[in-house]
Amino acid sequence: MKRLPRQKYTLEFKLEAVRLVKEGMRPSEVAQQLGITENTLLNWRNAERDGKLAAGTAPKVTTEQMDLSRMRAELARLRMENEILKKAAAYFAKESL
Repeated sequence: MKRLPRQKYTLEFKLEAVRLVKEGMRPSEVAQQLGITENTLLNWRNAERDGKLAAGTAPKVTTEQMDLSRMRAELARLRMENEILKKAAAYFAKESL
């Protein structure tokens, strides 16, 4: 089965599609009329319900969440460096014997 390239839709298009569903049209009808999949439309509806589809709004991230994300990235980097150093130490220890 050949995949179609990913489509990009404007925020206005998405909001209008969600509005049609909210006004009582069946999601399958709206999706067929607009030429999109029903699953895409339902994802837009859920995003709009959760406040993630509104114009000009970004997900609210607290400073604690930002710090946690930064620390997780740093921990992953340090673990990777530690594994590299372990392998290097084993290599040089083997070479000196």
